[in-house]
Amino acid sequence: MDAKTDAKTAKVSIGDESWNLPIQDGTIGPSVIDIAKLYAQTGMFTYDPGFTSTASCESKITYIDGDEGILLYRGYPIEQLAEHGDFLETCYLLLFGELPTASQKADFDRRVTNHTMIHEQMSRFFQGFRRDAHPMAVMVGSVGALSAFYHDSTDISDPYQRLVASIRMIAKMPTLAAMAYKYTVGQPFVYPTNALDYSSNFMKMCFAVPCEEYKANPVMARAMDRIFILHADHEQNASTSTVRLAGSSGANPFACIAAGIACLWGPAHGGANEAALKMLAEIGSVDRIPEYVKRAKDKNDPFRLMGFGHRVYKNYDPRAKIMQKTCHEVLAEVGHGDDPLLQVAIELERIALSDEYFIEKKLYPNIDFYSGITLKAMGFPTSMFTVLFAVARTVGWIAQWKEMIEDPQQKIGRPRQLYTGATRRDYVPLSTRKA
Repeated sequence: MDAKTDAKTAKVSIGDESWNLPIQDGTIGPSVIDIAKLYAQTGMFTYDPGFTSTASCESKITYIDGDEGILLYRGYPIEQLAEHGDFLETCYLLLFGELPTASQKADFDRRVTNHTMIHEQMSRFFQGFRRDAHPMAVMVGSVGALSAFYHDSTDISDPYQRLVASIRMIAKMPTLAAMAYKYTVGQPFVYPTNALDYSSNFMKMCFAVPCEEYKANPVMARAMDRIFILHADHEQNASTSTVRLAGSSGANPFACIAAGIACLWGPAHGGANEAALKMLAEIGSVDRIPEYVKRAKDKNDPFRLMGFGHRVYKNYDPRAKIMQKTCHEVLAEVGHGDDPLLQVAIELERIALSDEYFIEKKLYPNIDFYSGITLKAMGFPTSMFTVLFAVARTVGWIAQWKEMIEDPQQKIGRPRQLYTGATRRDYVPLSTRKA
């Protein structure tokens, strides 16, 4: 089968027969061949493991150009949003398509702030988990349970209920994440404080204790806010695709986001920054770095440097530039002279940015490398890294879910397959089966 492309159609030939398939153009980025009628016309499906060459939907939310190192939220470069805005402003942009005016932002901030508390009865759920439960396991269960408490925002056909559910999840996710953390370390839950901004409030819920007055560190709060912005959305990645697929069945929004959290938990997706920290711990000390760099360059050695390079970004990850600056601000605030792991990270970063092998292969430190170091310096254990990712990504999942629900072309997801199992065979009675 070969495909030939002209201005608006692609000619697909199979043997002596051929068909013209329409081509659709996006505002930026590559065009796509519309294969919706391919099976009806040819009797064949396409085969694309991982869907890496398949556009599963039409979207106006996020654009990525991995070759050029570009990430846009609703057309705005991620660098500008992280440098000049805050997370709730980014949430508004992703949800509604435009940056808010001053009055719109004040109203949106107020709405989110007023929804940060969770139903008091939910706090009892946590007692059902073991104290050593992974916080992500707690998040999957507790977020899914939200649908048992907020029946007034589960009707996906009602635009108002969709909006209320969206604001509730953005507001309550930090509260649930902080509760998951507090439960695993054996400390009492800390209620939200409406006078604080989104990130400062989250930091307080994680690190305040009743016996001491807590004062938010502005450097840490700003770093947290940037981390949230940088992770807010990333186009049709595995967890976002999971949310869309779950939502295509008509599932309530809380269940869809719980499904996204479950997918994010996979080490190949949301666990990358935790894997980068584990690698630094394995290296252990600065004097062992040359040994591991040598191993990373050896094609026959299975060792790989975690936190370097990116599946999508073939150039420098634009998020990493901001995360690098944020990382160094945090390290300057807390100091890193006594932490051997952070010393390893700083030296490994220096080598990666100057070594010809890394430069030629474009194995630059990515956002996971810097965010892992930053979060550790801020006091978070590695088990919380993916939870923080989930807090940030919630708005992206919701925006994508909302867009899908409102798309008149959307239908329940039903990927096809290339079947390679047994052909038809008849049942054999148990008494006559041979070993």
